[in-house]
Amino acid sequence: MDTDVTTPVDRAAPDAVTHVVVMGVAGSGKTTVAALLAERLGVTYAEADQFHPPANIAKMTAGTPLTDDDRAPWLATIRDWLSAEADAGRPGVVTCSALRRAYRDVLRGAHGRVRFVHLDGPPELLAERMGGRTGHFMPATLLPSQLATLEPLGADEDGTTVSVAAEPADIVDTVVDRLHLG
Repeated sequence: MDTDVTTPVDRAAPDAVTHVVVMGVAGSGKTTVAALLAERLGVTYAEADQFHPPANIAKMTAGTPLTDDDRAPWLATIRDWLSAEADAGRPGVVTCSALRRAYRDVLRGAHGRVRFVHLDGPPELLAERMGGRTGHFMPATLLPSQLATLEPLGADEDGTTVSVAAEPADIVDTVVDRLHLG
């Protein structure tokens, strides 16, 4: 019996899909870097802020930090989006603050391989960036609470930490190189 049958494959198996979560505190450049990375890799991109329910956005707009209870359904929705992409054979890039390991554990529950890129920078630079942006619901007053909540990637977590001091295109080059993407 001939077992060497070639069939056309138009998508990867869900467990063969690799997703990238671009994480970090507000002002770290997640949106810019993730969009450039997704474009470079030719994959689907999603902005985690789009997954927040209106109540979360209202809290943050008012300068009130989210609680773990506020974040739980948001993180589950992002995880489910990643799983749906993997089930369709598509890798994805998504932004998500993913400040705590427990939050990243939820995201790691998605189908496929979930890797993290932690965009890290000095608080002064992050505050400067937040102060200069317009049209975003996250006020700069929430930066200290985000920095206090942040648990950097552990050595056993699948990902890399990259300085935000470089230009976005250079950051993407570093990510692609370190994670052996593309």
